[in-house]
Amino acid sequence: MDWYPLWNSLRIALISGAAVFFLGIFAAYYIAKLPRVLKGVLDVILTLPMVLPPTVVGYFLLLLFGAKRPLGIFFMEHFGVKLVMNWYSAIFASIVVAFPLMYRTARGAFESFDETLAWSAQTLGLSNTWIFWRVRMPYCRQGILAGTVLAFARALGEYGATSMIAGYTPGKTATIATTVYQLWRTNDEAGAMQWVLVDILISAVVLLAVNLLERKQRQGGRHA
Repeated sequence: MDWYPLWNSLRIALISGAAVFFLGIFAAYYIAKLPRVLKGVLDVILTLPMVLPPTVVGYFLLLLFGAKRPLGIFFMEHFGVKLVMNWYSAIFASIVVAFPLMYRTARGAFESFDETLAWSAQTLGLSNTWIFWRVRMPYCRQGILAGTVLAFARALGEYGATSMIAGYTPGKTATIATTVYQLWRTNDEAGAMQWVLVDILISAVVLLAVNLLERKQRQGGRHA
């Protein structure tokens, strides 16, 4: 059994998950402070990939990164890098489709934050950076953790946009999702089922780990 799709899917999900973690937190933190109208407009724009068909997202990514598009031409001419039909092309797709989950969850967590805690810390002369990482983030950890897991799971299972911008090449761009489809399309149902079970196992392990972390946090809160 060729394990490349597993390795490729995991590295794509981890890289895009890390990017979405910081991008989502940054966007959620600052947008939560904006006026309602502006916040509503940005919400629509940033969460649109969550409701659009993945193939539509993939189409827009091809318009942006395609080999005959300005950005694609620029990277090819100056860096010799082709932005589409490579394994890392799937990272772009995963970031776009996973970002809304992290952003919406983190924004909800930040909006529920008790600002009196930040004001109290400011009266002690603590910097906003210190307050953010040592007060706000621990307070909102449940929402942040949930958003991170959802984003990782979404990136791991991404298919539609990935198949358009990265394609399917065994040993080069194949992911678990694209491999399942290709095996099913070629009537290799046994092979497809193997990868389905692998994907289910990974997802179950991730969710189990999150549940254990949440249980420890609740127990720590009761003992505090």
